[in-house]
Amino acid sequence: MAESSKKIIIGCDHAAFEMKEKIKTFLISLGIEVEDAGTDGEKSVDYPIYGAKVASAVSQGLVRRGILLCGTGLGMSMVANRFPGVRAALCGGLFAASMSRRHNDANILVIGARVTGDVLALEIVKTWLETPFEGDRHQRRLELFNRLEDMAGGQ
Repeated sequence: MAESSKKIIIGCDHAAFEMKEKIKTFLISLGIEVEDAGTDGEKSVDYPIYGAKVASAVSQGLVRRGILLCGTGLGMSMVANRFPGVRAALCGGLFAASMSRRHNDANILVIGARVTGDVLALEIVKTWLETPFEGDRHQRRLELFNRLEDMAGGQ
């Protein structure tokens, strides 16, 4: 697996704690170093805190990829995509996971723990890790993303 020597940061809210632990175990079994940004239990927390920890680390280049989980994945997606250089993709299936990498070079995978079963979630993670970015015309589009970030930052 191409990413096996890479480090991944993972974070979740209380609704996705159990799934985060399963995904961490899966990543470790693949030989991937995992940095856990929390949360550390099922007690109610504010998901933006954990989303920001993961997205900030990816945005700053401290890690290349991250995984975020919450009940639906919607909140974590919204938080993560506020950070420069972050391309967080909410994926509820294998096709979305594959295309998020092939065409968008997604650097944060987001999964909704209350809408995605554990077995499918692990397959989504595996697909996302194994799928390369295709580049070419898709790279031009990512450069447009960067220009949009620059324009938004200048307002």
